[in-house]
Amino acid sequence: MAAGMASRYGSMKQIQQFGPGGETIMDYSIYDAINAGFDKVVFIIRKDFAEDFKNIFEPKLAGKIQTEYVYQEMNAYLGNYSVPAERKKPWGTSHAILCAREAVNEPFAVINADDFYGSDGFQQANKFLTTECSEGVYALIGYSLNKTLSENGSVSRGIAEVDNDNNLLAINERVKIYRKDGIMVYEDTDGSLHEVPEEAKASMNFWCFHPSIFPFLEEEFQKFLNQHINDPKAEFLIPHTADQFIRTKRGVIKVIPTSAQWFGVTYKEDAPVVTESINKLVSGGAYPAKLW
Repeated sequence: MAAGMASRYGSMKQIQQFGPGGETIMDYSIYDAINAGFDKVVFIIRKDFAEDFKNIFEPKLAGKIQTEYVYQEMNAYLGNYSVPAERKKPWGTSHAILCAREAVNEPFAVINADDFYGSDGFQQANKFLTTECSEGVYALIGYSLNKTLSENGSVSRGIAEVDNDNNLLAINERVKIYRKDGIMVYEDTDGSLHEVPEEAKASMNFWCFHPSIFPFLEEEFQKFLNQHINDPKAEFLIPHTADQFIRTKRGVIKVIPTSAQWFGVTYKEDAPVVTESINKLVSGGAYPAKLW
């Protein structure tokens, strides 16, 4: 998913170069996905920067993995509704997935374009998609919360609540997580602090779905529009869709833990940290100095 412009970051970080060979974060995700056994990548982008994307990725991915492009357009799947004049931003991550409906006919993984997920996450995802995924069984790749923090400010994370079988019960949004005196805490709206377990599983928007998700998404999007069409800031997001999938007993969503270190660019100050982290992985032999 690469259709959203980053309001906090202030630029098109999806195509910023971080690797020693000029690689974007997406390059590392695609490289890891190929090595894990994925054979197709669908870029969900905005039509107005499609040319930039294709110029960057087509030359280096040709012959390595099948590529397709779909556009998250504001008027896609609106049914009888029209885009309100006040609406300036895309409809959200679940809408982004829905826009890929015509390009995806097999079990698939969903990731953010500007997050570094690590090779183990893709290995876990491919294993699930090829052995367990079905109409009634989806998955979330769960990252240890202590491997997802930023050194440059608090972060918002969805913390997975699971049952004894590691099936997702809920995603609890914590909007202000940081370390205080060496302890990981989240700050409530009233300013009170609550300790968070180091190994709590965070949702970093790495999901595994069956194509049966598409009619469900379309159904849920119409419900969303019925309630929020005139709210210019409302977003149709994956955690809400996942919650509805569980609550309506359509199936289960497994939380699959990964040992991978996540990192991303939440703040501009994170960019040098990402570059340094990638350089360390390259010098340690995890990736070649030039991916392609």
